[in-house]
Amino acid sequence: MTPRTLAEGHAQPDNNFNLIRLFAAWLVIYGHSYAVTASGGQDLLLQLVQIKFAGGIAVDMFFVISGFLIAASLERNRLPSYLAARALRIFPALIVCVALTVLVLGPLLTTAADYWSSPQVWNYLRANALLARETQYFLPGVFETLPSHAINGSLWSLPIEVRLYLWLALIGLLRLLPRNRFNLLCLALLIAGIVKYGGEALKPEKINWLYCTAYFLTGSLAWVNRERVPLRWWLLALVLVLAALLRGGSYYYLGYFVALSYTTLFLAFVPRLPQIRRTDLSYGLYLYGWPSQQLVQYFAPSTGPLMNTLWATLIAATLAALSWFLVERPALRLKSRFGTRTDPHAPAVVADAAAAGPAAVSLRSE
Repeated sequence: MTPRTLAEGHAQPDNNFNLIRLFAAWLVIYGHSYAVTASGGQDLLLQLVQIKFAGGIAVDMFFVISGFLIAASLERNRLPSYLAARALRIFPALIVCVALTVLVLGPLLTTAADYWSSPQVWNYLRANALLARETQYFLPGVFETLPSHAINGSLWSLPIEVRLYLWLALIGLLRLLPRNRFNLLCLALLIAGIVKYGGEALKPEKINWLYCTAYFLTGSLAWVNRERVPLRWWLLALVLVLAALLRGGSYYYLGYFVALSYTTLFLAFVPRLPQIRRTDLSYGLYLYGWPSQQLVQYFAPSTGPLMNTLWATLIAATLAALSWFLVERPALRLKSRFGTRTDPHAPAVVADAAAAGPAAVSLRSE
């Protein structure tokens, strides 16, 4: 039966979140290929949407999904269990990725004689592995001949993501997550944001932070109001048509915002799409996508955007699979030790019950 609301969609045994996130992670690779290869031109989504490139659209989708699933996780769990689940999802794979970058990729490719003694190396390791400081993008003597010198340009979103987890935890502690209170809180934050930043010329970092927060809160609002959010094909068509009519105008960003948020959640529950139940390679693909693209550009500098996307996807997917089976899945199995209550309707991320024994419970990717 086709779900009529988000609540009904969430009550289904299956959804499309894993597939959407995997596709979004690939979109980040595709979108970045034009910058990595410095080939000029625009990706197909930028040509169509005209407001953000493919990678930016993918990040918006990520934050809508994250806001929805993380609000659900917070509602189900005590604070320690919630925080443990979030840490186990983010940090093990991130730490391994950053360590491999600094300890393997950097030494192999650097042209700097003082690589190991450079403070830049250890600042990169500490800041990016712990998300405790501003994201670091460069290592001495690495990729310095390429159009972009950044080692991993995708890491910027992770500090924002973790801070939003913590802010949502604070909202839960203050008992502001019930529907009426949370709706009023989000309305107050919207008004405060308009008053504070309306008409102000902002740096890209601030714009990214504001947009990611807005999409995350929109996803959280959708969860809190899930029984009141309809899922209708005609409504999907309406928001897409309205966004198209606003394209190029002063209020197009609002049409885009509504269309992307609704479309993401609609696609998660309504269409019958291929199911991904036992693996979730999206995070690994996101982590390793940019370094893989830089490696392709380093060894094949004449490669254009599409071939860069192809080869980088193969490399990053291989690394993502290794990350999933060797790092992420074992880490997620530890969630049960912290009493984390997993969502029985979320996409499965651990399904190795036979290996774990008859009492094993599959963990989920919320």
